[in-house]
Amino acid sequence: MTDRPHSLRERAALPSHASGKTHTRPGGDLPDPPSFGSRKEGASRATSPERVEGRQPFSRSKLDPRLMIWLSPSFPVGAFAYSHGLEFAAERGWVRDRATLEAWLADLATAGSLRTDLILAGVAWQAVTASDTARLIEANDVAIALQPSAERHLESVTQGASFLAAMRTAWPTPALDALDGDVAYPVAVGAACAGHATTRDAMAMAYALAFTQGLVSAAIRLSLIGQTDGQRIVALLLDTLATAADATCAFTLDDLGSASVRSDLASLAHETQYTRLFRS
Repeated sequence: MTDRPHSLRERAALPSHASGKTHTRPGGDLPDPPSFGSRKEGASRATSPERVEGRQPFSRSKLDPRLMIWLSPSFPVGAFAYSHGLEFAAERGWVRDRATLEAWLADLATAGSLRTDLILAGVAWQAVTASDTARLIEANDVAIALQPSAERHLESVTQGASFLAAMRTAWPTPALDALDGDVAYPVAVGAACAGHATTRDAMAMAYALAFTQGLVSAAIRLSLIGQTDGQRIVALLLDTLATAADATCAFTLDDLGSASVRSDLASLAHETQYTRLFRS
C-alpha cells in the first residue's frame, strides 16, 4: 500500500532525509542565472543599433532625469497643439508615409528649424553660464526675428511663455529673471537648463528628441503613420539627432541658417488652410 502524500504542513515538519531531498538554501540546487554580460556574441546584442557597422552609437550617459520632465509631453507647454507646418505638408502630399516623414524630420534636424533651435538653445545656455545677460537678450531677439510665419511665431513664444511659467512655479532659478515679454521656446529652455546646471549636450539631445517625437505624434494624429511606424522613425533618427545635437553645441549665432524652404512655406500656407487640427 502506497503511503499517502504528505500535506505541505506535514512536509515542512519532516526532517530533511524523510522527504527524499537534501535541503540547502532555497534554489541552492539550481545553477546561477547567467548575467547579461555573459551573453554569447552573436545573440541579440549583435542586432542592436549600437553594433550595426557604420553607425555612431548614441551615448546613454547624456540622459538627465530633469530633462525628461521638462521636455516631456506632460510638461504644460501645449506642444500637442502645433504641427510646425506638417499639417499642410500632409494635405499637399509632401509628407504621406513613413519614408517621407522620416526624410522631412531628418532635414529639419540637419538643415532646418530644429538645427536653428538647437543653436539658439545652446547660445542661451552659454549666455546664462557666462552671466552674459546682453547675449541672452540678443539670442532671444534673433530667435523671434527668425520665425518664418505668424503661426511659427505664435508656436515659439506661446510655448516659451508656458515653459517659463511652469519653471518659475515648480523649478525656480534666477537664470530666468532677465527674460520677460515674448520669449522664444528654445531660448527659455536653454536659459532654464543652464540655471539648473544641466550640461549643454544633454540639453541639446533631449530637445532634439522632444521636438522629433512631438512631430511624430502630430503625424500619427494626421493618420500619416501608425504608432509602430512612429517608433521606427524615432529609432532610425536617433543617431541623426545625436549628431545634430553634438555638432550644434559648438555653434554661435553666426552659424545660424537653414535650407528647409518647403517647411517654412508649409507654415505660411497653413495660416489659410481650410480644415485644420493644429494651430500651426
